Amino acid sequence: MTINVYEQYFKADALIHEIQRNGVKTVLICTSEEGNVSYDIQVVFFPHRDAEDFAVTYDAEMTKNIYQAKGRRSHKRELAFLKDFRKQCDEMAETFHAVIDWDEPLTQARIA
Repeated sequence: MTINVYEQYFKADALIHEIQRNGVKTVLICTSEEGNVSYDIQVVFFPHRDAEDFAVTYDAEMTKNIYQAKGRRSHKRELAFLKDFRKQCDEMAETFHAVIDWDEPLTQARIA
């Protein structure tokens, strides 16, 4: 079972594959199956033009595994991961020479 533990869209600034990306989707993902649990952080940059345009493309996406072990989903562990979430996303954004504007959310946070 895969769950988006946390998901939120923010304004961003990135030029990737010669396309200006003005938005980013940030996600903390939990995958749990057969007694194993895994957590990933994902950033997806997309060309955002207005309040109605959330056409997310996957040609500017990066996923990073931050935890993998035997066990199950833990809300305590997820809170710990969320403390470093923005720092991890910023490091991933640097790979694209991109900047996430954390002060400009495009959506409310969705937490499962």
